[in-house]
Amino acid sequence: MPLVSPVLRKKRRFKAVKVLCAAGVLSGYLGGMAALSIVAMASQDMPSGETFYTPNRPVSVQIVDRYGRDLAVRGAAEMRPAKLDRLPDHLSKAVMAVEDRRFYSHTGVDPIGLMRAAYMNLKAGRVVQGGSTLSQQLIKNVFLTPEQTLNRKLQEMMLAIWLEYKFTKTEVLETYLSRVYFGGGAWGLEAASETYFDKEASELTLSESALLAGVLKAPSRYNPAQNPSDAAARTGVVIRAMADAGYIDRQMQLRALSDPIAISRPSTDGSENYFVDWMWEEMIAAIGTPTRDIIVHTTLDKAAQMAASDAVTRHLDPRKNAAEVAVVSLDGTGGVQIMVGGARYSQSQFNRAAQAERQPGSAFKPFVYLTAFNAGLTPWDVRVDAPIVIGDWEPQNFTKKYKGDVTLDYAFRQSLNTVAVSLSEEVGRERVVDTAERLRAGSFKPLRSLALGAQVTTPLALTHSYLPFANAGDTADVHGILSISTADGTPLYERPKSAPRKVINATALGHINHVMVNTVTSGTGQGAQIKGRDIGGKTGTTNDFRDAWFVGYVPDRVTGVWVGADDFSPMVGVTGGTIPAQIWHDTMSVALADIKPRYIPVSQKPITQFNPIQRRETSLDLLLADIENVLPQQSQN
Repeated sequence: MPLVSPVLRKKRRFKAVKVLCAAGVLSGYLGGMAALSIVAMASQDMPSGETFYTPNRPVSVQIVDRYGRDLAVRGAAEMRPAKLDRLPDHLSKAVMAVEDRRFYSHTGVDPIGLMRAAYMNLKAGRVVQGGSTLSQQLIKNVFLTPEQTLNRKLQEMMLAIWLEYKFTKTEVLETYLSRVYFGGGAWGLEAASETYFDKEASELTLSESALLAGVLKAPSRYNPAQNPSDAAARTGVVIRAMADAGYIDRQMQLRALSDPIAISRPSTDGSENYFVDWMWEEMIAAIGTPTRDIIVHTTLDKAAQMAASDAVTRHLDPRKNAAEVAVVSLDGTGGVQIMVGGARYSQSQFNRAAQAERQPGSAFKPFVYLTAFNAGLTPWDVRVDAPIVIGDWEPQNFTKKYKGDVTLDYAFRQSLNTVAVSLSEEVGRERVVDTAERLRAGSFKPLRSLALGAQVTTPLALTHSYLPFANAGDTADVHGILSISTADGTPLYERPKSAPRKVINATALGHINHVMVNTVTSGTGQGAQIKGRDIGGKTGTTNDFRDAWFVGYVPDRVTGVWVGADDFSPMVGVTGGTIPAQIWHDTMSVALADIKPRYIPVSQKPITQFNPIQRRETSLDLLLADIENVLPQQSQN
């Protein structure tokens, strides 16, 4: 191998260094040009900074029903802008502790916060933390749309830097507190203080300030009127963050954590406010926090909503501890036509229709039977109603009596527990779970008590899961908004049309409709009957009468009713076939009054199939069947 002289080696090394330097310069140049190009593109449609100077009147959100009838107006009340010299010192510190601890040291964008957020998100494998400053949040609320794009993020950062160049930190913070959304229809700190505490912001205590600062992360989730437990937990997080930042000492922290907070009640009892609260999150997802007056055209039917409210008032019975209620009604597209979240909105803004997790009891059985029908069984197949033992668990019928050989049709409409459990074991609990989750009833585990509805779901989810029974086997996404426009009619959002999604085949649908219709005509759901209409449905009652349900449907419409007590205490003999069925009947009698009756397609018994089981159903049979699903559950494992 020939030797290379030191001189030649030195020339080659120098040449390599020159190539690397040139490559570095070229890369830097190209990178810089790319960055400038991106910034230039982001600057092309940059909103005018003049928007920041517009008067600080809260926007008006007018909510109307599907027919254009007024439901509610949120916002629009003229409130005094926030001024730091009139506010308690702990208010701004509470906000900075959880939203932007380096507010007074950055220039609108916080590189340290961005790197920390990126690390935490990468470590968690999902977005768990944001790196936006208060200035960026203010820019997003005042200027920009909610779209999540690189272009929008760059605009947000550029405007945040401009904002801090043009205004003092005090002015930025005051404007932020005056314009940010605190939930409950309250824009700005003064509106939030009046809404939640019925006082001026200057009178806020440390714990109240911490609560309001905590709401900012997720106004719907941490709204103290709707979700008091989540709001309380978040308030604790804010108080601890204030202590960690050195804003308060240990004694102040302990006092704030133990200080009781009284939330003021709204002056209205209108049940439509449950729906308005619920659909607000959908509105924010569609257009972001409103920055101008808008009209939201919703799916609600005001007349049907009023009928449901009247039915609730008429049938709830506190003497039987039937103190609270949820009513949900969906059309074939998944649009919410009725949402009653409680007995009185002014007493409790907790939305039991969308948020309360309760056991469905026998209202879960349709998923067991649908799984069996998918496996090839029919309503005329026979199973034995007899004692059953699974490990150390012995589910029983309420009367502790058994009827022997029965058809699946008879077992379903009389809500026989042993047959439902036997079917679940026969077809496999995992398959039952798959059916329930495919129909979007909730999330369940294949426990041995699965068939008896011993796990929890919400009234909205359970009602949604029945939609395919009314909808030719198709499901649809639940929604509350049809369109949004500005006050002068400029369109901002229109719900896109979606193709039907088949989740039940025609044969299984005919079978499940057969047993559900029979439940209303001659089973436990007879209290829901409306003369001249085909109705399918299922009752449900849980242990010690803690929950009572009736979920029923007609073509293209499903409605669910739950009755119980918030503290899970037992009711006095209230079953799904009593108060819930009565509320359903009275509500739907009005809601369907102008709709032409239609038949529910059901399967017919094959002529060649001979069934030797002929059982006479006496009135006593029906009375006992209505409460047969109320069983002492020895175990849910």
